[in-house]
Amino acid sequence: MQRPDEEIERHIMARYISLLRFTEQGAKNLKKSTNRAHTFDKIAAKAGVKIEGQYWTLGAYDGVLILDADSEQKVLRCLSQLASQGNVRSETMQTFIDKEFDGIVGK
Repeated sequence: MQRPDEEIERHIMARYISLLRFTEQGAKNLKKSTNRAHTFDKIAAKAGVKIEGQYWTLGAYDGVLILDADSEQKVLRCLSQLASQGNVRSETMQTFIDKEFDGIVGK
């Protein structure tokens, strides 16, 4: 019989942060950015990727996505579809909370 914490561990979703920069096309169509973002939310949900947050930013990057998924492949497929629309380029990193990081480094 599995312990309750083992069951929880099996269903943990991996989190990713994706830093976004507008392409020339995306910058030209800046006023449509929020509509594109809402459409992306729906596409991601159908692909099994949860969007925890979408933020527009000032500085070196134009936006940030925080995504959850049970597989790296789902995130990659979703972000590839986003990039193929030609409005943004992304740089994506997997993220860890403190307990996950402690487990990785063997604390």
